[in-house]
Amino acid sequence: MTFEKHGLSIGIERVENNFFLKLKAIGTLTHEDYKVITPMIDSALAAVKDPEVNVLIDGTELEGWELRAAWDDFKLGLKHNNEFKKIAIYGNKHWQEITEKVGSWFLSGDVKYFDNSDDALLWLNN
Repeated sequence: MTFEKHGLSIGIERVENNFFLKLKAIGTLTHEDYKVITPMIDSALAAVKDPEVNVLIDGTELEGWELRAAWDDFKLGLKHNNEFKKIAIYGNKHWQEITEKVGSWFLSGDVKYFDNSDDALLWLNN
């Protein structure tokens, strides 16, 4: 029996004295995934006074988005645009690097793509 895994997980991680929001995307994301995760992200960021958050996105298991989910992702980024200081995306697919370039047009923080998590963490912590 095989299962179709998809969704987003969210966490707070710390490297030395720096905290960051970590998102891991798995499979093909759906509108239903965003209906669950968006309130969690909204709530987490609302609890931080004057947030300026660094974000690490693990896209190594991400296959893509359904069309409506891609729109949900875009809206989420715009909603929290000014709260993101740096967004590091690490993955293993060429289209993820293109996504980083497009995302940087709409977000006020720095967005950068990496092939591995160590380089992404190093950049976030500088």
